[in-house]
Amino acid sequence: MKKIVKISAASLLLCALLLVSVGAFYAILIPKSVSCFVGEDIPSYLGATLCEDGEGKTVGVSSGSYRLFGAIPVKSVRINRIEDAEVYVGGVPFGIKFNTEGLTVVGFEGESESPAYRAGLKISDTVVKVNGRTARSLKDISSATNGGKDVELTYLRAGREGTVKITPIYSEKDKRYTLGVYLKDSGAGLGTLTYAFADGTFGGLGHGICDAETGELIPIRNGQVLGVALSGVRKGEKGAPGELKGYFNTSKAGSLYRNTECGVFGTLSAIPSQMTDKTYKIGLRGELKEGRATLLCTVGEGVREEYEIEISSINLSAEGNKCFSVRITDEKLISRTGGIVQGMSGSPIIQNGKLVGALTHVLVNDPTRGYGIFIENMISVQSELQKSAA
Repeated sequence: MKKIVKISAASLLLCALLLVSVGAFYAILIPKSVSCFVGEDIPSYLGATLCEDGEGKTVGVSSGSYRLFGAIPVKSVRINRIEDAEVYVGGVPFGIKFNTEGLTVVGFEGESESPAYRAGLKISDTVVKVNGRTARSLKDISSATNGGKDVELTYLRAGREGTVKITPIYSEKDKRYTLGVYLKDSGAGLGTLTYAFADGTFGGLGHGICDAETGELIPIRNGQVLGVALSGVRKGEKGAPGELKGYFNTSKAGSLYRNTECGVFGTLSAIPSQMTDKTYKIGLRGELKEGRATLLCTVGEGVREEYEIEISSINLSAEGNKCFSVRITDEKLISRTGGIVQGMSGSPIIQNGKLVGALTHVLVNDPTRGYGIFIENMISVQSELQKSAA
């Protein structure tokens, strides 16, 4: 009897170890995110099939789990479905001017003497109300401060709301009352368009516009897209990232409606002529392969060109803007820019005739290397934004 019990216990232990091993195997094999076009089936993995939560089947993000024999769960996943559409590919520079959602604290006038600093405000706080009313511009603050009466500011810090009451001090230098705080209600920058749909909706940059001090995403209320004329390039070197230099055209080229971790999105008044020569199919993350690809970007003389790059270290589960590694191999581009420079973010990456991603970051210690984002991550975010706005 004892022998039978021991055999049974050993068998149960063996089964448990087997299940753990199988679970670990599939946890490594199956990525955290899986993708397909609308109307297509999600791929299976060595007998593990997907059981989706809810209806699914439409454009957007859903969830589900892979199961063996339709019963044994082995991994929960995020599901991306995107429209199998063709897009115009960018690689051309564009300018952005934007107004922030609220006023961002960027500094204090003499910290120890600043009424705002003593009241508890910190750099990167976002002031959203002044005396209970929505704060949209610096004028709202200056108007409330005139007269020297106490001012109540409502702010956001790490998603949490707070309130401070500040007594202004009179500045003999400026001949006015002040809170002793530097605030920012707008900004501007230069980047590269990644793609545009036929209706003019676009995605660019491949990463968000972030605060230079904290690296946090800047909440944007609205913005304009402007044309850019390039005037030169400051070449990148080890420890010193380069940049594209240029200036904005006066004419408005479109509108910006959202700043996200995966890029900026908006609508163009007209698609730039450099982009309308042909359309490209979208390549999903599973189609991206390590090895050769090309990068479309505009540098130097302001002409869009295609340059050789190398793709490596693909993370199929990546949901942000660092999904794979990029190395510039084209000597022509390296001689012009030193590699990847500021302003090239958003440059589209083409492989096997499809738009598969966009350039997002540079490694400071090696400007020939950087990161890229899966194009489906950008398009999925854009689809979700459009769905929520509908």
